[in-house]
Amino acid sequence: MQLGKKQVLTVVKIVDFGVYLGSDEERVLLPKKQVPEDIEVGDPIEVFLYKDSSDRLIATTNEPELKVGELAVLEVADVGKFGAFLSWGLEKALFLPFKEQTAKEEQGDKCLVTLYIDKSQRLCATMKVYGLLRTDSPYKKDDMVHGIVYDTSDRFGVFVAVDNKYSALIPRKEVFKNFRVGTEVTGRVTAVKEDGKLDLSIREKIPAQMDKDAEYVLGIMKKCDGKLPFNDKADAEKIKKELGMSKNAFKRAVGRLLKERKIEIKEDSIVMK
Repeated sequence: MQLGKKQVLTVVKIVDFGVYLGSDEERVLLPKKQVPEDIEVGDPIEVFLYKDSSDRLIATTNEPELKVGELAVLEVADVGKFGAFLSWGLEKALFLPFKEQTAKEEQGDKCLVTLYIDKSQRLCATMKVYGLLRTDSPYKKDDMVHGIVYDTSDRFGVFVAVDNKYSALIPRKEVFKNFRVGTEVTGRVTAVKEDGKLDLSIREKIPAQMDKDAEYVLGIMKKCDGKLPFNDKADAEKIKKELGMSKNAFKRAVGRLLKERKIEIKEDSIVMK
């Protein structure tokens, strides 16, 4: 019998409260409410094995959203003293220990996890999925992809699981806003590395992005009485903090607005015409 996996077992005994599956040496209970009608001793039945609230091995015909070795995005149903509890299609919630979280999870959050068996032979979830992500994606440079943030790093950037299964990174130089773990993102593939991992950008290619950035900067100026309290010579960190964009992108946007004669650059500011 394999904990955390679906398997076909044989009915060996029928009792008032369900049926026992397995063999004379090893058996597990399938509760009565999940027993198919007209079941007989010797019949095969496909079940998933997990442990109930009393830590007893039990079978279910319900379909879990996650099995050992797989990946899935699950929602946090509750948070307790030692970790979070995830909804996964079974009566007993799945435990996600604090030490297995890449960010503190709260009720209602969604996170990408895998299922593992802990030292006490119990099923638990972990958000540490980097090693399980695949590097054989079908995507190529400039393809648009969708994924979920599963970890962040001040050193490397934002780690994304494309299609919830392919390894990708938004490099630090491309990160101009805070990405929370669990955030769904749509990005453009900027590179496919030799090892198959993807580099992503949430920004479009420069010509299209320049138009969007110019409109964005103009919109900010309109909200600030037609003026920015700094110009294109401002420090890169200030631009990133105030506008959430790189200095190069800001300068391109300002250049576009200058060309369209929509703004004027002053000594320490930019104003709308």
